[in-house]
Amino acid sequence: MSMRPASPGIVHVVEDDAALADALLFLLQSRDLEVRHFASAEDLLAHVAASPDWPQGPACLLLDVRMKRMSGLELFERLSADGRTALVPVVFLTGHGDIGMAVDALKRGAYDFFEKPFNDNRLADRLIEALTESACRIDSARDAASVESCMASLSTREREVMDLILAGKLNKVIADELGISVRTVEVHRANVFAKMKVRSAVELARRLGPPGG
Repeated sequence: MSMRPASPGIVHVVEDDAALADALLFLLQSRDLEVRHFASAEDLLAHVAASPDWPQGPACLLLDVRMKRMSGLELFERLSADGRTALVPVVFLTGHGDIGMAVDALKRGAYDFFEKPFNDNRLADRLIEALTESACRIDSARDAASVESCMASLSTREREVMDLILAGKLNKVIADELGISVRTVEVHRANVFAKMKVRSAVELARRLGPPGG
């Protein structure tokens, strides 16, 4: 018996046109995607409010620009203001008259938009790419949080030694600048590497990234 492939994430479809929503769900489920449908922007906001850690895994949003109550653009603005779209790429469905608004949304961080009528396979492919992008963003956020946690574990002296290591200075130079023994520098260096979970100055620099990055 063949096993169903693991879903790359969840596509959240916000669409108040029941017929279009049914067609979208059929399309995406036929591509083995996990889909959740919300009949209004308000329903999606209620779901997010009830899930403080949303998203719990890779996710993307497919929003219709025009809906009867809150529009897809208003929903996008609300979610962006809360920082929710940082991890969740947003794809818009738009009518011909809404293209200008969709392009403006792209400039403000939306992932893509599709004009109705759209090509089914192109839309599904793009949503799969959006889920891959979401997974990358989530991994990057976790890495950043891990680095911050490691940094917080360093003592003030260890931070001073680390800064000088990153400046490329040798143990003897560091000892002279800080007024401590070379042996003490070696101990601090070892502690820095252990707490930052690296094995060398090169790995340390790579983990922290470029200055200001």
